[in-house]
Amino acid sequence: MAREPGLRAGWLVQEGRVLASADVAQTRSSRRRGVIGRADLDGAVVLQPCRWVHSCGAPFALDVAYLDGDGRVIKVQRLARWRVAQPVPRARTVVEARAGSFERWGVAPGGRLEVRTP
Repeated sequence: MAREPGLRAGWLVQEGRVLASADVAQTRSSRRRGVIGRADLDGAVVLQPCRWVHSCGAPFALDVAYLDGDGRVIKVQRLARWRVAQPVPRARTVVEARAGSFERWGVAPGGRLEVRTP
């Protein structure tokens, strides 16, 4: 399957362990779109720079992680459909995944996530 324009393939890594594949948004347009228009999400979407997100138009509830400039998880939240999250001023990156993913992957505040791209 072809990757959407503005997205780059990558991996979400924690403590040297690959958690999931990731679509890394490379353009303003792809960052604004996030998961909107996707029927499903098997992995994560990485938005950088980003401090807040919404789930208006998302087809499912989201797990959202806010990362600081060092990749440290500042905040994790579950965002129901059609909601707008509060901005997280210290955040530099946001990771979106289907609700329930972070629990399976062990993503929590204080942890560190790395986004690797080829």
